[in-house]
Amino acid sequence: MGGRAGAQSGSAAGTIRLGGEIPGWEGREPAAVSGETNPTLVLEPGRVYRITWENVDGTPHNVALLDADGNTIERTPFVTERGATQTLAFVASAAMAEYVCEAHPGSMRGDIRIAGEEPAAANDGGAADATDEDDRFMPSGPTVRTETVADGPLSAPLGLEVAPDDRDRRYVVDQVGTIYVHGSDGLANEPFLDITDRLVDFSSARTDSIEERGLLGLAFHPDFGANRRYYVRYSAPRVRGTPEGYTHIERLSEFTASENGRRGQPDSERVLLDVPSPHYTHNAGSVAFGPDGYLYMGMGDGGGSKLDPGHAEDWYANNGGNGQDVTENLLGSVLRIDVDATGGPGDAPYGIPDDNPLVGESGRDEHYAWGFRNPWRMSFSDGTLFVADVGESNYEEVNVVEKGKNYGWSVREGSHCYSTGSPADPPTACPERTPPDVRGGEPLVDPIVEYPHVYEGDGVGLAVIGGHVYDGDAIPALQGTYVFGDYSENGEPRGSLFAATPPATGDDGGAWSLEELRVKGGPEGSLDAYLLGIGQDAAGECYALTTDVLGVDPSTTTGQVRKLVPETPTTGSTLEGSSTTGSAARGSPATKSTAGGAETANGSGTKNGSDAASNAGGPGFGALAALGGIGSVAAAAIARALAGDRDSD
Repeated sequence: MGGRAGAQSGSAAGTIRLGGEIPGWEGREPAAVSGETNPTLVLEPGRVYRITWENVDGTPHNVALLDADGNTIERTPFVTERGATQTLAFVASAAMAEYVCEAHPGSMRGDIRIAGEEPAAANDGGAADATDEDDRFMPSGPTVRTETVADGPLSAPLGLEVAPDDRDRRYVVDQVGTIYVHGSDGLANEPFLDITDRLVDFSSARTDSIEERGLLGLAFHPDFGANRRYYVRYSAPRVRGTPEGYTHIERLSEFTASENGRRGQPDSERVLLDVPSPHYTHNAGSVAFGPDGYLYMGMGDGGGSKLDPGHAEDWYANNGGNGQDVTENLLGSVLRIDVDATGGPGDAPYGIPDDNPLVGESGRDEHYAWGFRNPWRMSFSDGTLFVADVGESNYEEVNVVEKGKNYGWSVREGSHCYSTGSPADPPTACPERTPPDVRGGEPLVDPIVEYPHVYEGDGVGLAVIGGHVYDGDAIPALQGTYVFGDYSENGEPRGSLFAATPPATGDDGGAWSLEELRVKGGPEGSLDAYLLGIGQDAAGECYALTTDVLGVDPSTTTGQVRKLVPETPTTGSTLEGSSTTGSAARGSPATKSTAGGAETANGSGTKNGSDAASNAGGPGFGALAALGGIGSVAAAAIARALAGDRDSD
């Protein structure tokens, strides 16, 4: 990501060709930029250049040239049709500093260097200077370390779940189609469940582009100890009857584990719900049981351009908002069903809770709440449902979700107005509720926290990753905060961790304050990988689930599960369930209001700095510590024996 190229003065007629998609500009011509993402354009002053680019993913993009202060020098209209091309002709000048897509300035952002000028000094990748703290959107919060507890066969881990009444094991969901059990002796050698043969075919997927399909969610039945039932959400190939132009099916299935709960029994699958999906993005995928015993499921709005198939018309001018439609499909919503009943719509193999908000009203009975774009990860804490919703162009948000409420997309992005036609120039005023003839004029609910993609010219984040309310003992400074993060700060493999603190008692509905956790040893205090998920174990401790790969590539094994631990290790402590070889640890609070009046965006490392052990195939950090005084050959033999015994039951 963010490649650099030499001068392009040799290109014919000064033509620069790029591909435009959310992960970044893709260099195509001249040869010096071919294959680079967000290449630096080295231009000769006074020469005429033409940037010709293609819309690769069908989401709104344009190209704008900025000066060093982020002011726009030239810009083009937005293009939303996949495959459409656009050309911007301009005369290179010393004032030009960057080129961006104004809809996605956090990731689609490259430097311009005028030949003969000295390039700006590179960032040294160290921790943020204390004098720059006032320039950051989020104040710095507590410093934590991460210790890798599982890697090995993992490619793109995005979920870590625990079964009811089982404090000893964690189930790691890998997007490529497998679930592994992680216990006190590390990651099991064989997967608990392998359904790679039932997923969409990734062989033709681009590994340099975001891929949001795959195995996306896991939830255990509240009575799993007795009935051994669990529920999986995954992206299946098209089936007979899939609408034309749709790319795949989002499937919810029930499985039954073996009697001792150690094997997932793939042949036990019972399909509960198939939802046709028009695009490879915005699939969401979280499933979770609420305290009411019902299953909740997040559904994205279908992704792609609003001109693509699969987008229903709605009541607002941003035509094509599945988030605002509750009659045509189940997209853009959080659904709630009863997996212990049958007789749902069309004699479905599930039931509908009697108090679902649209029962007896106009709309699909499965809907619980709506107005979402891509609810990526959700969790319950003391009965409260937290849903992180990935933004489009300018803002990311986290919502506390309640029955029958409308969370605004695509009328709003966070608490701000949004325009599908001109994302960089949204209207200054937009509706605060639906019209009276749309479900009685329901209000559009603001998020509890939000943050911009770019603040004062610096990247803040690209895609929010939902998390959990911290309930562990290891890091007291996080007690009671909602710990979550962001996929990438600026399109590079550099995720972030955040903590949101609820308002003071008596300030119901007020904005939550937001801090950025500092990861010890990480580049500028961030993670040195893409963040896909935040997991939580039975003790309330949190884990960052990461990968080094932008797309989904089953042949890669860069995925890691990293436990969040205190900045300073406790003397003599060991990490339960850690791995044994290699190294992978990564590395006072002020507050800033981050919702409903948040500050607006202005304009648009080092690897493996570590001190913790890592190897999913080994017996565990604690076991290795006990072997510390044994010769290496003997220690290796004992480790192999422990690993061989791991799956004996």
